[in-house]
Amino acid sequence: MSSIRDLKDFLDHSHSPYHAVANLAARLDADGYTRLSEGADWQLEKGGKYYFTRGGCAVFAFRIPTADPVGFSIAAAHSDRPSFKLKENGVLEGKYTRLSVEGYGGMLIGTWLDRPLSLAGRVQVATEHGAESRLVDIDRDLLLIPNLAIHMNRAANDGYKWDLKSDTMPLFAGADKKATFQEILTEAAGGEILGQDLYLYPRMDAALWGSEEEFISACALDDLQCVWCCAEGFKNAKESASIPVLSIFDSEEVGSSSMQGADSNVLERLIRRICAACGLDADRMLSNSFLVSADNAHALHPNRPEMADSTNAPLINGGPVLKFNANLRYTTDGLAAAIFRSVCRKAGVNVQTYHNRADIPGGSTLGHISMAHVSVPTADVGLAQLAMHSCYETAGTRDSLDMVRVMETFYGLTLTRDEQGFALN
Repeated sequence: MSSIRDLKDFLDHSHSPYHAVANLAARLDADGYTRLSEGADWQLEKGGKYYFTRGGCAVFAFRIPTADPVGFSIAAAHSDRPSFKLKENGVLEGKYTRLSVEGYGGMLIGTWLDRPLSLAGRVQVATEHGAESRLVDIDRDLLLIPNLAIHMNRAANDGYKWDLKSDTMPLFAGADKKATFQEILTEAAGGEILGQDLYLYPRMDAALWGSEEEFISACALDDLQCVWCCAEGFKNAKESASIPVLSIFDSEEVGSSSMQGADSNVLERLIRRICAACGLDADRMLSNSFLVSADNAHALHPNRPEMADSTNAPLINGGPVLKFNANLRYTTDGLAAAIFRSVCRKAGVNVQTYHNRADIPGGSTLGHISMAHVSVPTADVGLAQLAMHSCYETAGTRDSLDMVRVMETFYGLTLTRDEQGFALN
């Protein structure tokens, strides 16, 4: 049975997209899934459980039913989060030693200052045969981005504009350092580094808090909370006549335009390869398919409720959130909403709704981007959270477990539909 302590453990050991995907892959291995290579021939069997990774930061898992399949049940979430990425030649020497970084995604910058940080990600290490990919997590309080004192920045509390070329460079060492940054990094990697994808992360574990521990705060809740919920529901679901697919993409925070993002061909290729290996017609299968795009939603803020739409402002622990936008930044339409609400009803879980306030444009997510490649009815959903894109976000513990129940129910149902409506069995 899924537990909130397991979610906490997953968050505490997923300090980069690469670590999150490695953790998911290890869980799939433990559950008896066969790892596939995109470059190999696929021999898929009824009752088989399979997965593959792309780029080390995206993972896709699926099962082949023993009955004749009639469609796909797909969920999508993303492994990346706003952060600072280490630049090449990223050491700034002087009276102090600092690192040179650039922002990844749209972060709340101020939350990153005055707290211990470190680095995690993937490196390419030289070997006698070429290069080997290795995960790196420098598990120590290594860096800090210091604020400027209020005496030197009197505008700090008046809407200060960050100077990204100077304000956000992390401090690594003073003048009397005994080891260079490159020496520490090379030791962590275990060899000469030929390439790197390394990100800062705050040195703070997830916390369960509140009068009844009803809140969870952590780094990267957007979107690792939905990643965990979808993965747990996928793992726990009973078999149906739909092929269950778990899709964890990277690059959502920067537009999804990468080989492992939702704007790539990876999901479309996966579906067509499954159909080819199983002798199925992909277009007919897609006609009875559905996608849940799971990416967190803005909760009603306790101190600034006026920022929300007055009738579509979800509460933390009020249940999963259906997200709507008239201009299709979220893809949920009436059909998709009805399907997702029907799944939640079968799971015994409440559903909330979210619209942006009319004069505040929102962001977008995986749904409308993946729609260009896999055109099936799609519901954009999420869990209500506070301080989205802070380095330390807050959401609900009960919502997490409710979402697992919803996704377990979703993956255990068979969807069939026509122009007149749909059925879930």
